[in-house]
Amino acid sequence: MRFALIFNPFKYKVHEENLRIVQKYFGMFPPLSLAWVAAIARQAGHQVTLIDARTLKLSKEEVLDKLKSFKPDIIGFMMTTYMFPETLEWIRYLKKVLKVKVVIGGYNLRVYPRESLSHPEIDYGVIEHALDTIPQLLSALEGKRKLEEVVGLVYKANGEIRINPAQPVDFEKFPHPARDLLPNELYAEFPTERKNFTVMVTSLGCPYSCSFCEAGQTAFNPRSPETVVGEMEECYFKYGIREIDIFDYDFTIDRKRTIDICRGIKNRNLDLLWACRSRVDIDAELLQEMKEAGCGRIYYGLETGSQDVLDKLRKGITFDQIRKTIGITKELGMKALGFFLVGAPGETKKTVKRTLKFAKELDLDYVQFSKCLAKPLTSLWKQMVQETGEDYWRDWVLGKEVDRPLPRPWTDLTNEQLDRLAKRAYVSYHSRPSFLLRSTLKVRSFTEFKRKFLGYLEMIFSQENMSKKDENFVAYHEAPKRLNFYWKISKFK
Repeated sequence: MRFALIFNPFKYKVHEENLRIVQKYFGMFPPLSLAWVAAIARQAGHQVTLIDARTLKLSKEEVLDKLKSFKPDIIGFMMTTYMFPETLEWIRYLKKVLKVKVVIGGYNLRVYPRESLSHPEIDYGVIEHALDTIPQLLSALEGKRKLEEVVGLVYKANGEIRINPAQPVDFEKFPHPARDLLPNELYAEFPTERKNFTVMVTSLGCPYSCSFCEAGQTAFNPRSPETVVGEMEECYFKYGIREIDIFDYDFTIDRKRTIDICRGIKNRNLDLLWACRSRVDIDAELLQEMKEAGCGRIYYGLETGSQDVLDKLRKGITFDQIRKTIGITKELGMKALGFFLVGAPGETKKTVKRTLKFAKELDLDYVQFSKCLAKPLTSLWKQMVQETGEDYWRDWVLGKEVDRPLPRPWTDLTNEQLDRLAKRAYVSYHSRPSFLLRSTLKVRSFTEFKRKFLGYLEMIFSQENMSKKDENFVAYHEAPKRLNFYWKISKFK
C-alpha cells in the first residue's frame, strides 16, 4: 500500500503550560513518532512518504498537491490532545479531496480513543504503539485479515466505535526512525549548538510518581545500549547529525545501561554533542562517564524552591541533592538546565520568589518556568476531574470546548498572576549582567546567537502579561522561507 504521513503546523494556545514567546523559540523538532511509523510500515513492505509540513512551512494546498502526486491509499497523522482541532482541520481538508482512509495515533488515543474517532473524518486509531498495529491494519486494508484481528486498533463497524485490546510491545524491536524522509538540516532547539540536530528516544515509561507528569508509574521499557549506540552511529554517518537531544523521561534511570551507552559512544569514536533529561539523584562517577561520552547538557526536573511544594509534587528529592548534583555537573563542564513549575500545589507568590532565588543561586545555564497544568492522565488531572465532574480535555477533543485558561484549584494564584510571575522570572533570571556575558561568550555560531538574542528581546518587549491567542503565531525558524525543495518521497523497499 501507499501510506502518507503528515505532520501539520500548530498555533499557540492559552491553555498551554508555556508562555507564548517560550513556545515560539522552543524548537523545531523532527516528528519522531511519525518517522517510526514510516519505518515500521516500510519494513512491512509498504511505500511510504512523510511530509513535515510544519518545518517545511507548507500550506494545506501545497501538501494536497504533493499527496496527489504520491497517490496514497491511506494517510496518517499524530493527534496530540493540545493540537487536536488543528490536525482535525487538516484531515477534513485533505480527505474531502483525496477520499482516502485516515489513521491517527499518539498519546491522546490512550486517553480518549472513542472521543477521537467520534469525528466522521477519522477511520482508524492506534491506541498504543504502532509496531504491530500499523502492519496489521495495512494488511487488513489489503484484504489479508479482518479489522477485529488488528491489535490495539480503534475502528468503526455497524455504526459503533470498537476497540481491540493492545498487547505489550518490546521497544527493542522498533526499527530506527526513517530519518531519510525528514529535512534533518532544518531542525534545532533553543540551546542547539551544532548542526545537523535531531532527537532520540531510548526508553519508554517512568516508575516515579510525580503528580504533574503523564508518564508517572508507567513501565520502564528501554532499548539496549547496542541498539541506542547503533542509532547514534546511523545518525552520525548517514545523516550528518552532530547533536542529539535524548527525550527520555529519565535517561539515567538504569545506571549500568547509561554507562554502557556512554562507553559505546566512546568506543565508536562518535564526535557527538548530546543532551538528556535526568533526576538529580545520580552520582559523580556516572556524570563523569556522560561527560567523556559527549554529554554537553543535562535537563534536570527541579520544579520549585520550596521543599513543601516539592513534597506535594511527589518528587522524592531534596535541595541538598539538587545543589550537589548541579555543582558536579558544572564542575565537569556540562551545562545544567532546570525545569521549574509556577503554580504547583500549594504555590504562593512567596514560593515563586523563592524558586527564582534558588534558580539564581544554582546559576543554571538554562531555566524553564512552566505553568503547572493538569495534563491528561496525570494525578492532578484525575483529581480535578473527580472534584469538578468535568473533563476539559475530553470536551476539547469532542469539539465542545474552546481554548481558554484552565482552572488550577490547587493554588490560590490566578491565571493572570501566574502569567505575570512566569514572565517576571524569565526576565529577572536572564537579565543578570553576569549571565548575559557568560552566555554570549559560550555561543558557537551566529545562528545560535541570533536565536537566543531575539528570544531574550521578545520575552522582554513582546511577551504579554496575560496569555492571549495569536492567530498569526509562527514558531521561530532558522531556515529560508521557501523550502519545497526539501520535500522527499521514499523509494519502495
